Amino acid sequence: MRGFIKKNDFKDILKDGISIMVGGFLTNGTPETLIDYVVESKVKNLTIICNDGGYEDKGVGKLIVNNQVRKLIASHIGTNPYVGQLMQEGKIEVELVPQGTLAERIRAFGAGLGGILTPTGLDTIVESNKQVLEVNGKKYLLEEPLGADLALLGGAVVANNGNLKYKETMRNFNPVMATAAEIVVVEPFIRVEEIDPEDVITPYPFVDYILVGDENE
Repeated sequence: MRGFIKKNDFKDILKDGISIMVGGFLTNGTPETLIDYVVESKVKNLTIICNDGGYEDKGVGKLIVNNQVRKLIASHIGTNPYVGQLMQEGKIEVELVPQGTLAERIRAFGAGLGGILTPTGLDTIVESNKQVLEVNGKKYLLEEPLGADLALLGGAVVANNGNLKYKETMRNFNPVMATAAEIVVVEPFIRVEEIDPEDVITPYPFVDYILVGDENE
């Protein structure tokens, strides 16, 4: 872990055109404060990788409503009608990825794999422009690994050394995203002195920064 980070230093990391993974599932386990800071920064042309499009007033939906997102890679967008509107108007590119495939593509990047083979999406629009490989007489789509410049994690119980576990179902996409980005920033749900090594889900080497308030040392 590099250390603790405050609001202004976090904003210095943000640049136009970067790709950002955001943990959470329907905003459960989503780092709302970090997202607010991205909104305030006014960076644009972002590629957002998330399970979903959030809501218009929660999660990554706030970035979409603020017209900061060029492309969204997600499993569904039904909770945020504004995404569908922008799609129809040609103002945002949306890549819909089956949920299991999305998780496995992220995991593959973190593990240094060249991709995954899955039958999900065969003979559908998901197959478009993808390689179909045959293994032992069965056909699979080759899905390429998916990484990002920055990952923003929420729902974390954070130890001072950077080890993480997660609050119940807030775990969702957060652990796998921690392995697949150049810079990982965590917004603590709870801060503790230490976590039993047997309970650690994301070890500190995967964590770059932990967000703290301006009043905290």
